[in-house]
Amino acid sequence: MGDSFSTFFLKDGDASQVPNQRKFNIVGIYDSGFEEIDELYIFVDIRHIQRMNKWEANQVGKFEVFLNSFDTMQEKVNEIHGKTVATLDTQSINQKYRKIFEWIGLFDFNVAIIVGIMIIVGGINMITALLVLILERTQMIGILKALGTPNWSIRKVFLYNAAYLIGIGLLWGNVIGLGFIWLQHKYKMFKFPNPEEYYIDYIPVQIDAPTVIILNIGVLLLCLLMLLVPSYIITKITPVKAMKFE
Repeated sequence: MGDSFSTFFLKDGDASQVPNQRKFNIVGIYDSGFEEIDELYIFVDIRHIQRMNKWEANQVGKFEVFLNSFDTMQEKVNEIHGKTVATLDTQSINQKYRKIFEWIGLFDFNVAIIVGIMIIVGGINMITALLVLILERTQMIGILKALGTPNWSIRKVFLYNAAYLIGIGLLWGNVIGLGFIWLQHKYKMFKFPNPEEYYIDYIPVQIDAPTVIILNIGVLLLCLLMLLVPSYIITKITPVKAMKFE
């Protein structure tokens, strides 16, 4: 919004008629980041539009329905469409701005790929760490087996230790990662070099607590499942050879 004042003309009518014009003062300019919206829409008092189009006080060109959840949009669109007369049209926001939502969908796909790669990399690192722990504790494994400890009990000891290490990594990862996200949300430090291609000046972020919790639990469980295979090596260690191992 600005303090300077300018004027513009808002007109209505076709080429065969004299345009119905009104003179307005511009009191502010908005920037939504979407050029196709900024070039087409202005905000004025609806009473001016009604007078220009000779509408009654209760007449409008269109109205919008705002929902609390985006997931219920298609259900509500179908419900509203079923209750709307044939002379009126109903349209959802993703139908009206299809290109924008297709562009957003690419981000969702990229996020899934990145998360998948990070889980695979983290799992491989933990497999390597578990193998090192097993090799370092080979004599201990042999002694436990000689005392009659079942293989699964020994494997659980190493899996618990691996879960502890994963938990420590997740803790510090969440502190650092969520800290950067909060700083970006608060101060918008990271910006796009070419915002006209991304429809926005800065990198948008959002902290969703249920998503963060589910992601952390999922990473922990997936990494532990990946560690079940290398922990099977413990069953192949014999007490005699293990106690001789140096």
